[in-house]
Amino acid sequence: MDALTDMIFSGDSAVMWLGVMVFLAVAVPAFGVMAGVHARTVVKRRAASIPGGGFGEDGGGTLRQTSMRAAKRLLDRTTKHYSSVDNNDTKALRRRLIQAGIFDPRAVGYFFVLRVALAVGLAAAVFVLLPMFVESGSNGFWMFVGAAGVLGYLGPSFYLDKLISVRRQEYRSGFPDFMDLLVVCADAGLAMEAALERVGRELADSYPSLSANIHMTNLEIRAGRTMSEALEHFGDRLGLEEVRAFATLIQQSDELGSSITDALRVYSDDMRHKRLSRAEEKAYSLPAKLALPMMLCIFPVLFVAILLPVFVRIKMGAY
Repeated sequence: MDALTDMIFSGDSAVMWLGVMVFLAVAVPAFGVMAGVHARTVVKRRAASIPGGGFGEDGGGTLRQTSMRAAKRLLDRTTKHYSSVDNNDTKALRRRLIQAGIFDPRAVGYFFVLRVALAVGLAAAVFVLLPMFVESGSNGFWMFVGAAGVLGYLGPSFYLDKLISVRRQEYRSGFPDFMDLLVVCADAGLAMEAALERVGRELADSYPSLSANIHMTNLEIRAGRTMSEALEHFGDRLGLEEVRAFATLIQQSDELGSSITDALRVYSDDMRHKRLSRAEEKAYSLPAKLALPMMLCIFPVLFVAILLPVFVRIKMGAY
């Protein structure tokens, strides 16, 4: 027995056995933890597949899952409520969302939830962070908290107006090109539906939003709406008086039996002249807009550069 012990714990054998024991001491707990985690994952997966289980749709789950389910229920109820409301304010909001390029039917509910969440969130953030700079409980403190809430409440509306302005600028810039291409298609003998489809494909790279609205107009015509109704909805989505006048022009030409091609050509010339007039107006107003920046930023620098050497010479000569 002593000889066997000496053989095991002597020289290189002792180092080898020590390494084996360390490996077993580390590997056995590690494999045990991995087996436990794997078994827990399998149990959770199987429990989630059971209706009414602990991790199902109505179960407890994690805090993140519970919060997501509560937020989803809130959004669904808000969307259902505002989708059934048909007053003037809701109609105006739907029209603004469509003009901004947001066509989701749940967008009205999302808008109101976002506005309330931003108002409460900003007011709470200012309420927590402002005592570091201003004494809490003072009149200025509550004024800042109220201003933050009002800013959060009005912020989505300002952002929506910005989106509408950007989209409207794109529509206004691309509509003369739309009219020119429409005249070319009409001269080539295409019908109005085929001309709209072709022009929508041609404008997809230059004006994607305008092309998307033209495609929606084509879909409305295919769904059974008349050309006049589809063009009226097209003008409402774009929110431009030029487009509404174009819809009226097509409707009157169809009712009176006049040539649509001649009417389109005259209206296209009018659109080009309007675009040129807007460009000239911006060019003529540029000097007036540059007057104030030049007075505040350029003229003082010129005065300093001109008068500073004179001032230095006077001071040096005085001494």
